[in-house]
Amino acid sequence: MDKLAIVVPCYNEEEVLKIASDALRGVLNDLIGKGKIAEDSFILFVNDGSKDRTWELIEEEHSAHPVQVCGVKLAGNVGHQFALTAGLITARDMSDVTISIDADLQDDVAVIEEMIDKFHAGNDIVYGVRKERKTDTFFKRTTAQAFYKLMSMMGVKTVYNHADFRLMSKRAVEEFSKYKETNLFLRGMMPLIGYQTDCVYYDRKERVAGESKYPLKKMLALAFNGISSFSVKPISLILGLGLIIILFSAIALLYALISYCTGHVVPGWTSLILSIWFLGGLQLLAIGLVGQYIGKIYIEVKQRPRYNIEKILTNDEK
Repeated sequence: MDKLAIVVPCYNEEEVLKIASDALRGVLNDLIGKGKIAEDSFILFVNDGSKDRTWELIEEEHSAHPVQVCGVKLAGNVGHQFALTAGLITARDMSDVTISIDADLQDDVAVIEEMIDKFHAGNDIVYGVRKERKTDTFFKRTTAQAFYKLMSMMGVKTVYNHADFRLMSKRAVEEFSKYKETNLFLRGMMPLIGYQTDCVYYDRKERVAGESKYPLKKMLALAFNGISSFSVKPISLILGLGLIIILFSAIALLYALISYCTGHVVPGWTSLILSIWFLGGLQLLAIGLVGQYIGKIYIEVKQRPRYNIEKILTNDEK
């Protein structure tokens, strides 16, 4: 029987942690009762340097349910993608299959059984995909759709409407662990693994309690990180734009020569200044974009640890 680990990254989740623990333990007990997973399957909460009582609550849940609730305490706040990676790598040696889900329970835990069924059918990765975005605001829905379309245009493989709710087999996690880059964008990395995949579809719920850990600023940062970590097309686009501007400049030069020869010279102070500003802004944009790529290289070559684990609570402690 396969041993399941449900990996839950947590940052300041004291309002929802007990609710999430109860709901996920209910899922485990149901699957164990149906004979679909091993009896020692567990939840692995990853505390990402929370400033509230999240870790204390994880310890309390572990004391009350030592077999079904485990925990990882990171030494500091490293961000959702790193925290999730820490949980997956830790769970790799403790389980046969992992499922990652956020603590806010907006992802539907009812489809976890369907994920397990698809895993037993031979799939190494099963993506949790939202059916629609009716609960999102118009702005969030529009920007999300634009993000996925932009990623596709940039040549980045992603699963539309999939975040980080997914099942991974042990060998899929082992393969993922070979990707050592510091600039993580898990939604783009998972399709690179290449094993057999499938999807389950669900309706996303409202957050049970607390507030979102992904405001607009973080969403934009994640989007840019995803594009710049998997594609060099932005630099190619700037190169193409530069060539187009050179072409228009040559046409403008030809027009200026013809106007001079025919005696129809018109003062063009405004157009000249606007051209200077436009080209100056374009140059700064190009330099800044190239600088971002160089900055990523700088971070990668230092090869610093992506996270430090301070403490682990395992289900061996009974």
